[in-house]
Amino acid sequence: MKTLLTYLICWLTLGSLCAQPALLLRPDRVFDGEVMHEAWDVLVRGNRIEAVGQAGSLKAGDARFIDLKGTTLLPGMIEGHSHLLLHPYNEVAWDDQVLREARSERVARATVHARNTLLAGFTTVRDLGTEGADYDDVGLKQAINKGVIPGPRMVVATRALIATGSYAPKGFSPDITVPQGAEEADGHDALIQAVRRQIGKGADVIKVYADYRWGLMADARPTYTLDELKLIVEIAKSSGRGVVAHAGTAEGMRRAILAGCETLEHGDAGTPEIFALMKQHGTALCPTLAAGDAITQYRGWKKGVDPEPERIKQKRATFKQALDAGVTICAGGDVGVFTHGDNARELEMMVDYGMKPLEVLKSVTSTNADVFHLTDRGRIKTGLLADLVAVEGNPLQTINSLKKIRLVLKGGDDVKP
Repeated sequence: MKTLLTYLICWLTLGSLCAQPALLLRPDRVFDGEVMHEAWDVLVRGNRIEAVGQAGSLKAGDARFIDLKGTTLLPGMIEGHSHLLLHPYNEVAWDDQVLREARSERVARATVHARNTLLAGFTTVRDLGTEGADYDDVGLKQAINKGVIPGPRMVVATRALIATGSYAPKGFSPDITVPQGAEEADGHDALIQAVRRQIGKGADVIKVYADYRWGLMADARPTYTLDELKLIVEIAKSSGRGVVAHAGTAEGMRRAILAGCETLEHGDAGTPEIFALMKQHGTALCPTLAAGDAITQYRGWKKGVDPEPERIKQKRATFKQALDAGVTICAGGDVGVFTHGDNARELEMMVDYGMKPLEVLKSVTSTNADVFHLTDRGRIKTGLLADLVAVEGNPLQTINSLKKIRLVLKGGDDVKP
């Protein structure tokens, strides 16, 4: 990973000492984002993929040969739902992270989370809310882009939008105003200003909570009206940005779909009718299977020993309904609820819950790239960014191969320590 000193030397020498050597990668097989190919080579020059093809067929010239025998080469994986400014709730409760941890501590932790995510083969993350840390995701993204710290490419949502009175922390005296985990905004003018303010501060995507637990320990209910959600989407879309909706209830999902949100996060209480509506409108689902699994374990479930709780059984059922309806599935685990760097946990669970391994590989590469409008990555194809990961074995046969990382390239740079 280039440091600031390296960049300074490059600038002073007009780049003559810092040109990246061409690399010829030879794994056992290449998953190009859509299809698995046996005995393929990939030629990387600079930060781009120069050529792909049958082993031995590429004119490598001065390229350095890298033997990746025993591995599968994939596009750098794309995490669809992350919170780099959070860490697992069994370490520190969410409320205490928001209210008791200094922002400086949270950013310091986030730098470690970013590095661990990259080393796990996830070269891009969609980070969906700072959870009380203001716009610190923007600064984190800038530090990574400048080479100050190692980390994945970031798509950031900054503060996220919530209806007044619906989010958290909760449970304090009504006389006390408690900082919230997202930005409260309601009604026509305030919503327009909030969306534009977040975009102006650096948001790449707008996140909205279409439902949440109103009151104290109550069940989730819709928050914004359909018209409010349509307004949010209209304002974001005029700047070329999409809207992501936290939506777990059937009605919250319905409103978010009809409003034009591009992805729904969670979808726990979806129904066959709702998933059919998602399919009709081209709305993608980011199911975050691993988050619910982790939280249930934090609350005492001994996975593999105890019977599956009703929450887990329901999630299995709704995920299957989404698959049966042909809904586009994004790979995103809500990482931060569980450990950063263990992102592939979501991919293992997608297979366990009934998704075919090939579709999971597509989901975490080309599908996420397409849904998130990332046209320069997600596939191993001439001209795209040389964001690549080599894993031991064949993930089509054993999905946990995705945790056995041999090589990670980001923009042609080897980022493994």
